[in-house]
Amino acid sequence: MKLSVAIPESALSDESLKIDKTRKISVLARACAIFKIDIIYVYQEGNNKTDGGLMMMILKYLETPQFLRRRLFPKMNDLKFAGVLHPLRIPSHITPANPKKINRGDIREGIVVSIKGKKFVDVGINQLIQFFGKTSIGKRVTIQFKEGHPTFSIKEIEKNEIPVYWGYNVKERANLFSLLDEWKGNIIITSRKGKTATREQLSKYTNSDQDTLVVFGSPEKGVHEILGSKMKNVQNAKVLNFFPNQATETVRLEEALLGTLAIINSQRSS
Repeated sequence: MKLSVAIPESALSDESLKIDKTRKISVLARACAIFKIDIIYVYQEGNNKTDGGLMMMILKYLETPQFLRRRLFPKMNDLKFAGVLHPLRIPSHITPANPKKINRGDIREGIVVSIKGKKFVDVGINQLIQFFGKTSIGKRVTIQFKEGHPTFSIKEIEKNEIPVYWGYNVKERANLFSLLDEWKGNIIITSRKGKTATREQLSKYTNSDQDTLVVFGSPEKGVHEILGSKMKNVQNAKVLNFFPNQATETVRLEEALLGTLAIINSQRSS
């Protein structure tokens, strides 16, 4: 089962300063990486479109290996407080810079560059490797070494060919209902209005081959309020409460994300 999450761009509305918004996004990204989230959907909700752009940018920035960031992300105001971000340290980021430590079968992220009309890939080892794949110049690419040091032969591969968790993708949606309407797998809507999440209820999802989308509301509105009358048209969805008997008036998104995903993860077989 692949697990994805849907979070609103208005999730940052309870923070007034950009540095605090940046810190919050960092916590969200870490939670998603810890629990091997496949796709983070950021859906529009509310009138502050600036926060949506900030969230998309920082989530993508954090998922990008450090040595590629300067090439793929120019200096911009959204990354003004990048220094407070905590690294994800997922397998795609933990890569040796010493070329002698690269072996056949190793997988790396890189960027395609052009030298004298020929394509090469920079994978962060101070040595360019000739590339014959389809990815265009200036784009990020995932490669696998057919031969390691010292010959270095590579091939382009897809993310689904990698045997370990390699990071999340980030996608934006105009509204929550359109995302739920097009989703082909199972849907879990988190809400204090739902039934308490139990092992039996979660087993339907954790033992399924279908992908599951976990949906979160905003600081101001729950998912029911966001969807309104369209709630009754959502298919294959279960409304569950992962925080029964909560003592606080609200559960912040970063808390809800960590708590909910930890409970689901405890029931996953893989």
